[in-house]
Formats: sequence, structure tokens, C-alpha cells
Amino acid sequence: MAGLMLQGTGSDVGKSVLVAGLCRAAANRGLRVLPFKPQNMSNNAAVTPEGGEIGRAQALQALAARVPLHVDMNPVLLKPQADRTSQLIVHGQVRSTLGAANFREARRPLLGEVLESYRRLEAQCDLVIIEGAGSPAEINLRAGDIANMGFARAANVPVVLAGDIDRGGVIAAIVGTRAVIDPEDAAMIRGFIINKFRGDPALFTDGYAAIERLSGWRGFGVLPWQPAVARLPSEDAVVLERGIRPGAGKLLVACPILPRIANFDDLDPLKQESCVEVAMVPPGTPIPAEAALIVLPGSKATIADMTFLREQGWDIDVLAHHRRGGAVLGICGGYQMLGRTIADPDGIEGPPGAVAGLGLLDVETVLDARKTLAHVSGTALGGAFTGYEMHMGVTRGADAARPFARLDGDRADGATNADSSVMGTYCHGLFARPGLRAALLSQLGTLSDGRDHGADVDAALDELAAAMENHLDIDGLLALAGGEMVP
Repeated sequence: MAGLMLQGTGSDVGKSVLVAGLCRAAANRGLRVLPFKPQNMSNNAAVTPEGGEIGRAQALQALAARVPLHVDMNPVLLKPQADRTSQLIVHGQVRSTLGAANFREARRPLLGEVLESYRRLEAQCDLVIIEGAGSPAEINLRAGDIANMGFARAANVPVVLAGDIDRGGVIAAIVGTRAVIDPEDAAMIRGFIINKFRGDPALFTDGYAAIERLSGWRGFGVLPWQPAVARLPSEDAVVLERGIRPGAGKLLVACPILPRIANFDDLDPLKQESCVEVAMVPPGTPIPAEAALIVLPGSKATIADMTFLREQGWDIDVLAHHRRGGAVLGICGGYQMLGRTIADPDGIEGPPGAVAGLGLLDVETVLDARKTLAHVSGTALGGAFTGYEMHMGVTRGADAARPFARLDGDRADGATNADSSVMGTYCHGLFARPGLRAALLSQLGTLSDGRDHGADVDAALDELAAAMENHLDIDGLLALAGGEMVP
């Protein structure tokens, strides 16, 4: 058994993707490999076969390793639901709601449970590849840490530090990490990887050597910018702010970026369609009038995001779009927003109360503490799909008599209005298979490429792994994890 941990010089330096690539590279070498992240903070989650939830990045990494998902792969998941509170999920199940003031104390006792999960995984495989969170250079968060050096030292696993050269300042980021962290923490770091390099790597030879000299850590290589990464689902909502400009002649699908947007990778299969442009609409920007379809996405705090939607004037845009005959689809929290009211009598998301929805569907939602977590399959719009449910609340009303989908087991899901121009569903991931995606695009007046999204993601993982084999010292990384790992 062996373990290797990748930490980063900051958020969004590519840790999740690097771990996924290493998982696929190790699996391609015939190793039994499992991914692990002690603590994650994300509203993008996946449902495991046993009915728990973990970060979506760990779901991608499990796919890369060619293994089923399990709650031990991400034992602690924090899902932000307000500016100062997060839902705490331990081993796949909701445990409590944490405020910013009590988070540090609340996480201390979780280290034992995190280590138990890691030891269970370690006993099942040749190699566990571990992803850190944020950066170990955030020394203000070091006390009680379970995500980075606190875990690495408790589990006694070597660490490799990843730096993002595309954002600039990578020499200072890596060398500066060495300068500010505790010497005993620094001793756990055994090397570094330079990620997202554009251009001729020879131009960075002197910089690479300077990092080795100033940090005392060895380099494991420079990974060029990988176009295949764009075909992989992203867990971090930071990427949404980069925006997408509508392409000429393409069918436009618009989705507003809500503050607590969740599981926005639902739209990834549509982005891969050659005839479709998906525009993620940032705050302060109107929803494009030329959109053929508006998608209201999942949300971790539906009432707060409904209020934000109105503050942005997006409610006016959605209603005007509907009057012009445009289609609207609400997924999970977005489905709840399409109804007449959303009530939270028990204060699940915040103070007890209720808010008016958009009124495009004759349904009402009442939130409660029970969370539905399940894999589903069925048909909608005449096309087959598979997906998952992950929601709190019950939605009922007259339009639910016209369900959006019929799930296997003859269970109804969602609602539609009389002419099916407004659709709501609790099912995530429904566009991954080509059947439903083709049916939706046909309804909107265009043809699907018919691509298998799962196969595209798998091919992208193989491309990433091949690039890492070519540009990184994979033998050295495996040797660092455990000498017996080198074939």
C-alpha cells in the first residue's frame, strides 16, 4: 500500500485534474489506484451507489481510476449555503450546519474519521492519490487542519506541490510556500510540478532550476496546457466567471450564474454539441434575448438565489423570454424557482420564511431536512436518460400532473406547463446520454451530434494521462509514493 498527496500553491491551480490524470496513468499501468480528498468544499457533488454524496472532482477521479464511487473517497464535504454557513456532510450524509465562527473547532474531531476512510481505501489498493484543498501556505488555517499538512503528517504521506504558471508568479508561489510554512510541514513536501505551461518549455529552464535551488525540492516536470481539460467536468465555480460569447449561427442556451449554483456540469454535454453555444451569464449582465433555451440551474440555497435572481432583474428576462415563446428548463433548485412559492418553514436554508417563485409552473415547494440521494433512469421528451437526484424539499401542484420525466419503476418526476415550453425536473446529469439531449435539441429546432458524453470524458482522461506520461516523471512520482510502485 502507498500514498501520494498533491497540494497546490493556491485554489484552481489544477490539483483535481492532476490527480485525475495520475489516477488514469496509474490505472493504465495496471495498478489498483483509488482517489481521496480528506476535505472538500463544493456545491458540485455526486451520488455514490450506497446513497451518499461526495465532491464531483472525486467522482471524476474515480472514473479515471476505473472504480466505483464511494463515500470514503471524500469523507468530509462542505457545501456553502450562505455567506457564513455551510452544510457539513460526513461519510456522505448531512451531519450539521456550520458557521464560519465554529468551523475551525468543529473540524478538529473529524481527523479521526478522515484517517479511518483513508486506511480503508489504502487496504484495498496499490496506491491512493490524495488531493489537498486550497494551499498549505494559508498558514492562518493551519491549526486543526485536516485538508493539507494536518492530514499529510497524520497519515505520513509524501506531498508534491503543484503550481500554476499560467496565472504568473509561479516561482514566488512555490518558493514562498517553503518560506512561510512550518519546517516540519515543509519536510513533507518532496517536490513540485509546474502546471498549465503555454509555449516553449525551454524558456522556463532557468526558472525551473531556480525553484529547485531556492526551495530545495526536486521538480517532477512541466505539464503543458492541455486542451483535453476543457472536456472534463469542473468542480470549481470560479471557471464560470470566464464566460462564453455566443457563436454565430449556433443555438444559444443561457444559464445565469447564481451565487450558490450547484452541479453546473449538468450543462457540459450541451457545450460539446457543435450546434450549441452555452452562455453562462454573470451577475450584472442581462440574459441574452436571442437565447432559445434558458436553464435555471441547481442551487444550494434556493430561496437566497431566487432573491438574487430578482435583484439582478433576471426574473424580468426569463418572463420576457417565455412571453416570446422561448423554452425554459429548471433543474432541481431551478425547478423550485419556476413554481409559485418556495417555503422553508423549518429554516433549512436560513431563517424560516417563504418567497414567491417565477410562477411559470403551477407548483409549490416546501423545503424539509430530508435529502433525496438516488441514481435514476427513465425517459423524458421521448428520449432515454440516466442521472441522479440530490435535493431537499417536496414539490406539488397541478402542473406536476404533467411530469417532465417518467422514471423507471413508473415514478413521475418534475412538471411541465400546458404547451411544454416550461419544464422542471429534480434529475441531474440528464443530458449525458445522447437520447434525451437529441430529443431536447430537436424540440428546439436543431440536430444533436449524437456523441456519447461519457466516452468523450473518458477519451479526455486518456489524453491527459498520455500527456502526463510524456512530460512528467511518473516513475519518480510512483517511486516517491512507494518504491514497489515502479513497474
